[in-house]
Amino acid sequence: MNYKKTEKFNKEVTDNLSKKFRSLLSELGENPEREGLLKTPKRAAKAMQFLTHGYDMDAAAILKSAMFSEDYNEMVLIKDIEVYSLCEHHMLPFFGKAHIAYIPDGKIVGLSKIPRVVDVFARRLQVQERLTHEILNCIQDTLEPLGVAIIMEARHMCMMMRGVQKQNSVTTTSAFTGAFKAQKTRAEFLNLVSAKLH
Repeated sequence: MNYKKTEKFNKEVTDNLSKKFRSLLSELGENPEREGLLKTPKRAAKAMQFLTHGYDMDAAAILKSAMFSEDYNEMVLIKDIEVYSLCEHHMLPFFGKAHIAYIPDGKIVGLSKIPRVVDVFARRLQVQERLTHEILNCIQDTLEPLGVAIIMEARHMCMMMRGVQKQNSVTTTSAFTGAFKAQKTRAEFLNLVSAKLH
């Protein structure tokens, strides 16, 4: 039993948020003193800090921490990157997958850093359209590759649980730079994203 999971939260922020969540429970007609809700305000306060911790992270620095010179100029594609974020309009989750490719121009990056960049921007209050462009622009500006491509597909709880209540709708966004503006390269990317190679 040498492993211990630790989570660090700002105590002052946690206390302030806990008070607000406790008040929210009361305003909604709940009793924050009942057994099942006694620890809920503090849990919710910590959860919100975790779900928005991307504000405290530097995506470019993450990429720069694992950049390597390499004579490789073919497409690098990472598929099915899990995305979890909060819609800024209702603060409800949206979740799905991102497919990201880049064509190196003398520099490659450690493969785990691309999903980390996704998390940095996803762990903020977001809209899917902006999230797509923030990820793309960070990779383009930091790695300076020949091009970057991203497709993101997500289900939005603000459409599924409330409002229009459409359970099977999926929102797809995409963005391309450089070499991916060319039809042939973009088609190769789209074919690889849709292919079942594993």
